[in-house]
Amino acid sequence: MSFTRRALVTAAAAAPALAAAGKAAADAAVLPAPSLPARSLFAKMPYVYLDSGSTHPMPLGAQTALGDYLAYKTRAEGAPNLNMDAIEKRVMERFARLVGAEPSELCFIQSTTMGENLVLKALGYPAEKGRIVTDALHFFGSFYTYEELKKTGVDVVTLPMTREGRIDYGAMAAAVNGKTKLVAISAVSTTNGFAHDLKTVCDIAHAHGAYVYVDSVHAAGSTPIDLRAAGVDFAASSSYKWLMGDFGLGFLYVRKEIQDRVPRPWWGYHQVGGRFITHVFPYDTPAPEVADYGYDPGATGRFGMGTTSWTGPVQLDYSLGLIEQLTVPAIQAWRQPMIDAIQTDLRKRGYEPLTPLGTKTPLVAFALKDARKKLPEILNKAGVRITVSQHRFRPSISVFNDMNDIDRLLAALPKAPPA
Repeated sequence: MSFTRRALVTAAAAAPALAAAGKAAADAAVLPAPSLPARSLFAKMPYVYLDSGSTHPMPLGAQTALGDYLAYKTRAEGAPNLNMDAIEKRVMERFARLVGAEPSELCFIQSTTMGENLVLKALGYPAEKGRIVTDALHFFGSFYTYEELKKTGVDVVTLPMTREGRIDYGAMAAAVNGKTKLVAISAVSTTNGFAHDLKTVCDIAHAHGAYVYVDSVHAAGSTPIDLRAAGVDFAASSSYKWLMGDFGLGFLYVRKEIQDRVPRPWWGYHQVGGRFITHVFPYDTPAPEVADYGYDPGATGRFGMGTTSWTGPVQLDYSLGLIEQLTVPAIQAWRQPMIDAIQTDLRKRGYEPLTPLGTKTPLVAFALKDARKKLPEILNKAGVRITVSQHRFRPSISVFNDMNDIDRLLAALPKAPPA
């Protein structure tokens, strides 16, 4: 698969206009739609980068927007005057549209892991001993979380991966019972790209009164997802993967119908909304309390804390706009032939697949004993970057990749699994 000169010219023409999206003045801008592959919207890389599932490269337009922000922070003469409230609001609205949520169901957090831990704390863990059902294709960092909860006496059930690389819903239905408080999964598995049927998971959990938490970090921005339509109760996502942002800023989703049922897991001044009247300073009206206050409506009024990164929203203002214009279905359709090519070729060579055939996510994984010893030197020599774990390897494909990149990967890998 190749791209034409016309596609390159179109994308290059779009780049300056898209770069302006990081500015507050871009609210009403009508930007030309970029083309796939969107290679010209990213820096020229000295290698074939098939590892966006680990850390996604920053688009050049986000870099430009970040430069504007840094100039704004200097307060120098001629620096742009950014409206950060407007930028944060626009980012929240764009992310809400991306994942099928309402802005009031979202708040900023530091990371996906923080979101999962806030949900657990709000549900009363570790004092709460209600069963938690999770699975082997959930984020491996959460293995630690749930093993630690098991040590406190929490009943944690971890469903195994099937031989095809899936989670069996019959096994899930058998594990979820009247004592289950939470089902915790990843919408798209970081291990092999398996995509859960979120509606099925929610139906199983809700039939027993359990909540559903979803790690959406590998779904948001790469794969169509509708949290409200599926019935998801909680979800969290960082922004440094398929949202094309950076570390240190993420999103927590809390379904509006359950927000009044869960207590605040912590207290931060971003939860305060409406009125805030002090009673301790000169000319204040005396009162027994030091202050009267209301609560911000929505998820922020329950889970918000204090200041978060401003560089994060500035970058996301651009990148979420880019994803909206490309559209997630178009991104998914563009990469699928590349995913299928990897699956077909490596299966024929005898590599052990971990990703189910027909998976429509950006990750494709294979098992290989001692992969970390066998592959890095070969791939580095060929100028190809993918994720290589102890006994697995995982290419991941983004909007700037094309079939030429896949050819480079397949040419670099040994013709048969190395012994």
